[in-house]
Amino acid sequence: MDSPPPHGRPARSSRSLVRALVPLSGIAVLILVWDVALSLGGGRSQLLPRPFAVVRAIAELAQKGFLLKHVVASLFRVTWGYVAAVIVGIPLGVVLGWYRRGGMAIAPILEILRPISPLAWIPVAILWFGVGDVSAVFIIFLGSLFPLTLTAMNAVRGVEVVHVNAGRNFGLRAPELLRRVIYPAILPQLIVGLRLSLGIAWLVVVAAEMIAVSSGLGFLIIDARNAGNRYDLVVAGMVLIGVIGIALDAIMRSLERSKAVAWGYTTILEGEQPDVAGGDAAGRAAVLP
Repeated sequence: MDSPPPHGRPARSSRSLVRALVPLSGIAVLILVWDVALSLGGGRSQLLPRPFAVVRAIAELAQKGFLLKHVVASLFRVTWGYVAAVIVGIPLGVVLGWYRRGGMAIAPILEILRPISPLAWIPVAILWFGVGDVSAVFIIFLGSLFPLTLTAMNAVRGVEVVHVNAGRNFGLRAPELLRRVIYPAILPQLIVGLRLSLGIAWLVVVAAEMIAVSSGLGFLIIDARNAGNRYDLVVAGMVLIGVIGIALDAIMRSLERSKAVAWGYTTILEGEQPDVAGGDAAGRAAVLP
């Protein structure tokens, strides 16, 4: 006799559909309110274009080849600046968190530089690198660097003492301890820091492109404004920035939901046995150098 089909899958599909439709319904309501408000106000398109005009502007950009050009330019700069910040910021933060005295010496410098808006560095970047991609990438790098460094440093300092001692009892030296214990332990915090830093990078690139370069979505907005009554292109650029920002954030959210990231440790020392069962009291008292 055949068993009845499971009822779990349809229920899960329904929940997924609801989760997808609720945000879309909110966007639909926003567009409706936008259009109705302009209609009741006499259709003042010089103040804010209607939704259909914005759609036409995006189609115009795509038809002329400008859409792909500006989107690729912005993503190119964000990629280089963000990746450079990850390569420098995370190892630097781990080292400062691992070596307490070094962290105590460098942390005040980071705290002084961190509140400075990346946009305040635009004149300096132009002076050093001129007007071009390098200036924009440098500004994005600075905007992403400090959050990543401080996140990694504080995450290392928050690692449980028992985990570090367990790694030492397995005979792990400092490089292996960092790779097999510290990095898996701080991975959830790092993913949060990576997500926040990516959002900052995307914000910064738009502002930098309004001043330091001649392409990208930020340049598109400022150029459309200077061109005269092309506020449909201005709002089209804003919409594209928001949509791409949501897509980038969704990618980082998917990493946050990964089982390996959520758990942190997975199977770090699987199959091994420690040389010392409990470790000495001095080792438990001072975990980090």
